[in-house]
Amino acid sequence: MIDRKEFAEELLLRESIRNAIGIVGRRRANKLLTESKAENELRLIIRDLISEAAVAAVAKHASTGINTLEDLLKGTNTLSVLETGYKSLTTDIQQRTSYMNHILNAVADSLAPEESRKHAGEDAELKEEVDEELDEKIDIEVGDRPEDDPDFIDVEDEVIEEPEEPDPREEFGLEGEDKTGRNRAYDDFEDIEKNILTAYDNLDNPEDMTMYEEYLIKNLALYFEKWEGQLQVTEEPPAAAQDAIADSEIEGAAASAVPEFALEEILTHLDIDDIIANLL
Repeated sequence: MIDRKEFAEELLLRESIRNAIGIVGRRRANKLLTESKAENELRLIIRDLISEAAVAAVAKHASTGINTLEDLLKGTNTLSVLETGYKSLTTDIQQRTSYMNHILNAVADSLAPEESRKHAGEDAELKEEVDEELDEKIDIEVGDRPEDDPDFIDVEDEVIEEPEEPDPREEFGLEGEDKTGRNRAYDDFEDIEKNILTAYDNLDNPEDMTMYEEYLIKNLALYFEKWEGQLQVTEEPPAAAQDAIADSEIEGAAASAVPEFALEEILTHLDIDDIIANLL
């Protein structure tokens, strides 16, 4: 038979164990709650950072003209056509210089009449009114045989030579520039001119139109400079160094192996749970 004292001690021990288990359970629950709270806070911070990055990725410029230009360069084949044409001229730099000068000149010449046309509405209406008045005033009576009229000038026996149509590439060309570069520039500009004019035609604000034209020409000049740098041939390294790989080349190769997604596309692939698991 169990002694009352031993029984009381046993009850007290059991109560102490229960209290200890309760304390441990509460501590564990508090720890889990704290970790969960920290995880939620971290999740919110990461989500806010991603949202801010996404907003920054689609942020636009203060000028509608610049936004329109950016859409042109990103959303059309304008740059790819020019890069292909420019880099195909590898015989000498004169061909590429001619190509660049003809493209930049053609862009400026093409946009100039567009700007004039936008502000020529009133002049066109006035010309139409004058033409109508002239049509009303011209009222000449002729007989059954117009050639019997003493004022009729007979030119049927005269041979009129049709003038030869000028070569459009000659009209397009700049004096003193390489003709190979000119010809390639002429063909490529035929492909991209519509893109440039369509984007420009959507603008009506004079400031936007000026910004679009100026920054288009400036950016094209900068891209030509960039492509020229990519065409430069570097000297071969010494034979002893040909098999060596520099750290910068390794880093460059690693960087080039990563596809250049738009930021919006990268954000869709981020897994917040994985980020949090690695940070905790």
